[in-house]
Amino acid sequence: MATVIKVENVSKQYRLGNVGSGTMRDDLTRWWYRMQGKEDPLLKIGSTNDRSQKADSDYVWALKDINFEVQQGDVLGIIGRNGAGKSTLLKILSKTTAPTTGSVKVKGRIASLLEVGTGFHPELTGRENIYLNGAILGMRKHEITRKLDEIVDFAGVERYLDTPVKRYSSGMYVRLAFGVAAHLESEILIIDEVLAVGDAEFQKKCLGKMGEVSKGEGRTVLFVSHNMGAVATLCNEVIYMETGKVNKIGSASQIISDYINTGTKKSSEVYQENIKYKVECPYAFVNSIRVLSNGMCFDNYNLSEDIEIEMEFTVKHDDVAISASFHLLDNLGNCILATFNGPSATLNKDNFYGKKLKKGVYVTKATIPGNFLNDNSYKINAYLVPEDSSNMAIIEEAVEFTMVDTGAMRKEYTGSWIGQIRPKMLWETKYLG
Repeated sequence: MATVIKVENVSKQYRLGNVGSGTMRDDLTRWWYRMQGKEDPLLKIGSTNDRSQKADSDYVWALKDINFEVQQGDVLGIIGRNGAGKSTLLKILSKTTAPTTGSVKVKGRIASLLEVGTGFHPELTGRENIYLNGAILGMRKHEITRKLDEIVDFAGVERYLDTPVKRYSSGMYVRLAFGVAAHLESEILIIDEVLAVGDAEFQKKCLGKMGEVSKGEGRTVLFVSHNMGAVATLCNEVIYMETGKVNKIGSASQIISDYINTGTKKSSEVYQENIKYKVECPYAFVNSIRVLSNGMCFDNYNLSEDIEIEMEFTVKHDDVAISASFHLLDNLGNCILATFNGPSATLNKDNFYGKKLKKGVYVTKATIPGNFLNDNSYKINAYLVPEDSSNMAIIEEAVEFTMVDTGAMRKEYTGSWIGQIRPKMLWETKYLG
C-alpha cells in the first residue's frame, strides 16, 4: 500500500492571550536571527499543552514533535481528551493552518469536515455551496452535477436546497457538509467531532458511509471522535494524543483500552482517611471502598466486562452482627440497583447476615456482570447495617466511575434480575484477621 500522508516532526506553537504572531518585538527578533542564519529563539521556549496547569510562558506548544504515516485505504482514529491537540493536527493536515516546524506530505485531494460551517459560505444556498466545494476540490461542473442527487438524498435537505445555509440549523449544516465531503471525489476524508451535532439516525448513516468509502472505494479516512464504540468499529489503527504529543499508536482495541483506563485520579477508590460519613456506626468503620475490573481500579470501565464492588471494614467489638449494603446511582442520582447481604440473598457458608462477628477486619465483594450497565457515569452509596439499624453507617457518593462502550465483542447476558443477578453477586464476605 502506498503512503498517502506522512507527518514528520510537526509542532505548532501559539502565543497565549494574543491574536496574531505576537508583538513587533518578537517579529523583529525572529527577523534578526533569520538574517544571521540562526534558529528562531522563540522556538526554544513555550510550555506544554496542559490546560490543567498554569502557564509559565507566553507561548504554548499545541503540538510537539508529531510523527506518523497513513497508508491508502486506512481508517485512522485519533483520540484523546479535550485540549490534547487533535483538532489542531487535523487543521494542519487540511492545510487550514501551517505547522510552526516540521512537514506534512499528502498525496491526493483532501475533503475535510472540521467544525460546523467549515468551507460553506453562509450567504450561498445549499446547492451553490455544493458546487463551490466541488470546485475547490478541482472538480468540473458536470462531475459535481452527476453527484448532486446522491448528496442531496444522503443529507435529506432537498426542501431547503435553494435556501441560504445561514438559515440552516446546526444539524442541517452538518448533514449537508458531510454529504458533500463524503460524496465528492477526494482521496482523503478528514472528519472531526462534528457528527455529535447530528441525531442518532444520521450518525449511524455517517458511520456506515465512512466504512463504505474506506473499504469499498479505497479512500483514506482520518476520524476524530470521543465515541469509542464508533472508533473501535471503524478504525484499524488509532493514535492516542495527550498534551499535544502522540502518546501511543497501535491497534484500535489496545489503544482504546489504554485510553479509557488512563487517569491519575482514581475516583473509583476511596480509603479511610478520605471517607466522609453522613452517619457513623459505633460498632464498625470502613477501611476502603473500591470498584475493580480484573483486580485494578480505573476511572472508566469497559461495559462488556464484569466489575466488582469491594468494601473492607473493621468490626470494633466481638459478637456484633453487621451487614454490608451498596446502592448504585446513575448520573441523575436515581438508585438503579440495591444490594444487601440479607435474607433475600442466597445463603451460603460465607453469608454473614445475622451472624455474630468477632472483632477484626472483613472484606465483602459483589460482582456486577458485563453488559448489565449502560454507557454512563455511576456513583455508589455504601452502608454498614447493625441489628439496630438506627446506628448504621451511611456514606453517600463514596466512589464514582464511568462505563464506556468500546465496541468490543460482548458476551450475551441472559439472566433475570430475581433468578440470576443477585445470586451471582454472592456477597462474599471474608474475615481477614
